[in-house]
Formats: sequence, C-alpha cells, structure tokens
Amino acid sequence: MPAGALLGATAAVAAAALAGLGPVVPGFLRNLAFVIIGLSLGAGITGDILDDIARWPVSLVGLALTIVLTMVITARLLVRGFGVSPDTAALSVSPGALSYAVVLAAQGHGDLRSVVVLQSVRLLLVTLCLPPIIVALAGVAASGPIAEGGAVVLGPLPTIAFVLAGLASGWLVDRAGSPAAYLLAGLVVSGLAHALGWVNGVLPSPVVFSGFVVTGAVIGCRFTGIARSDLVRLAAAGLVATGLSVALSAAGALCVASLTGLSFPVVWVAFAPGGVEGMAAIGLALGYDPAFIATHHIFRIVLVIALLPLAVRLAGR
Repeated sequence: MPAGALLGATAAVAAAALAGLGPVVPGFLRNLAFVIIGLSLGAGITGDILDDIARWPVSLVGLALTIVLTMVITARLLVRGFGVSPDTAALSVSPGALSYAVVLAAQGHGDLRSVVVLQSVRLLLVTLCLPPIIVALAGVAASGPIAEGGAVVLGPLPTIAFVLAGLASGWLVDRAGSPAAYLLAGLVVSGLAHALGWVNGVLPSPVVFSGFVVTGAVIGCRFTGIARSDLVRLAAAGLVATGLSVALSAAGALCVASLTGLSFPVVWVAFAPGGVEGMAAIGLALGYDPAFIATHHIFRIVLVIALLPLAVRLAGR
C-alpha cells in the first residue's frame, strides 16, 4: 500500500474521531512529524539533478505544462461539478506531494477532510489501475520483485542533528508566516544538504514511518462530525477527478512522445500522477531508463510543492 503509514494512521484515528473519542495530537509532536516528512522529501534532491534536468528539457517542459493544466482543469471540475471550495480543490488536485497538500490543509487552508478523501482516492486508483494499463501498452509483463536501492542510512547522531536543524529552521520560517513552515523548512534543509554534498543518506525507516504515522493522526483528528453522505460525495468526486487527471497525463505524454520520438509508455510512466516509488518500480520492471523516470517524478514533486501555496492564494481571491 503506497503511503501505508499515512493512510493507515489516518483511517484509524479518523475512526476514533467518528466514534466520538476526541483524539488530539500535541503541537510539538505534529511539528516534529512535519519536519521529518520534509527531510525525507528533500533527500531526493541530489547534486546530479541539474545535470539530469538538462538532458531532457522538452519532456520536462511538457511535464510542467501538463501539471499546470491538470491542476487548473480538475480544480474547476471539483468546484463547478461537486461544490468543493476553490482552496480545497486546489489542494485536492495536486498530482503528487500528498503530504505537503494535507499539511497545508491542516494549517487552515481549505477543508482538510475533503483534501484527504480526494487525495486518497487519487493515490489508490492510480496505484492500483495505472500499472496494468502501462504494462499492457508496453506489450510485456512486469517481472518479479524489484530489489530495493542501496541508499545509505544516516546514523543516530546525524539523524538527530538533521532533525534539530529542521526544527530550528521550521520555527524561524513559522515566525515569518509561511504556510507549512516545518515541512517546508525540512525540505529546504535536506534538499540543500544533499544537493551540496554535505549529506549523503536517508533518514532511518522507523523515523520516517513515525513521521507519517503522526501526520496521519493529525489528519484523522479532523474527521470529527463528518457525515457519511459527505464521504460518499467526496469519494465520487475523487473518482471523476482522478480519471480526468490520468487522461490529461496521458495526453501530455502522447504530445511529448510525438515531439521527441520517445516511447509513449516510457513517457507516461514518467508523467503519471502516482507515487514516486510505485512508478519507479514499474519503470524498472519494464526496463525503462531509471534516471529518466526518477528525474521526472522528482521534478514533478518539487514543482507541485512550489505551485501549491500560489494556487491556494489565487483560489482564495
């Protein structure tokens, strides 16, 4: 299950909230979790990313245009077709960066419960349905399990220092009034450290898992008082919006494939609005260039993170 710790914790705490148990997550624990997620996201920004971007300018420009069009068109669909508020729609249609979207919603931008339901539908549908379609288009079957990469895991002291740096930076960014301050600070601290070669490694899995669990608990606490009819309506809206976003990603991939001569399935794997890990795995299984797939998905996540605050501000006007 993609983002299993996040979605599982959300479901468990949401059930407790709906049962009237009144769960609450302390503020410091919430901020710590947001920093951990930011540090984890920033680990994907390496010193080679600029060289990789320079290798595929046409496809990356096409991806950027596809992302913007997808966010604008699907947001309008949610607002006009399902009565979702503009700021909620802006956060609900981001093709990636789920954790950043829900952190923005948790800090008062849009309706958090709606964002969680709509984003969860997107993540699950894309993860379950898109790989078989791409495999069928490629004309081959995905091979067996994919070996995990040999990423270096940071030790206890570097991990603690990294987290403390993220917390201190988050406090400063929060004082400046930035949305999602702690997650954004963690992302910047980690991204700069990795891009400049100061750090070469990822946070230990239990630390990242804990960060997602606490974030899921923060989300679940917001489900107090939501009606079942609203859940059904939002799930239907998520189904339609996800179908539209997948279709738009396919159209963008087809245009880029026509312009560059690249294989359409390869470009679609790189453009698909799914999780980085899931899309990278199927790309490896089909023998596609892992650098091409990873560069496009990292570019997508960074671009979405940059666009979301602007989209929320524009939606609020």
